[in-house]
Amino acid sequence: MFTGIIESIGSIRALTPKGGDVRVHVATGKLDLGDVKLGDSIAVNGVCLTAVELPGDGFWADVSRETLDCTAFDDLKTGSPVNLEKALTPTTRLGGHLVSGHVDGVGEVISREENARAIQFRIRAPRELAKYISHKGSITVDGTSLTVNAVNGAEFDLTIVPHTLAETIMAEYKPGRRVNLEVDLLARYLERLLLGDKAAEPNVAAGGITESFLASNGYLKS
Repeated sequence: MFTGIIESIGSIRALTPKGGDVRVHVATGKLDLGDVKLGDSIAVNGVCLTAVELPGDGFWADVSRETLDCTAFDDLKTGSPVNLEKALTPTTRLGGHLVSGHVDGVGEVISREENARAIQFRIRAPRELAKYISHKGSITVDGTSLTVNAVNGAEFDLTIVPHTLAETIMAEYKPGRRVNLEVDLLARYLERLLLGDKAAEPNVAAGGITESFLASNGYLKS
């Protein structure tokens, strides 16, 4: 688990094809690896990766075919900057929100505009994730915990202050860029919980929750 508070900007040092997937070497910059052991988790642009080698200047990790297919990791090249965060501990300050490091989908930066000293971004999420994104709710973009300022369909706005721009890779975002999105864990669990006993039935998807379903199960008053 992570908090979505980026600890360092690292960079991709090497991407090595390996049996159909990829082994990646991440240079970790100012990230303190003193307490990191083999097998520990580190989020790279919001993707939870397991350290399999610790050469001293960073770490190596294996990126599965599943991860390559479901994230924007394929867009990274040698030298690409990346957001880094170590897994949280029981004493970590939860400055952001609970983040699993399991990307739900890939969004696209639609626009970038100056807003006083901040930058206003509009991002389009995959259609199936729109229901989890709410005004003033939390969302993770490339591993960064952020507050949604406005929602219009599958598009949402973010206002990024100078500190966040300086401490993450968001300063580089331009229209057309693909970004990793992870929606709020609580929204996903709530959706599943609303299915009640039907959750145990085969082939019942959370997407089957409709107004009529809620009414027939006592969640809405007639």
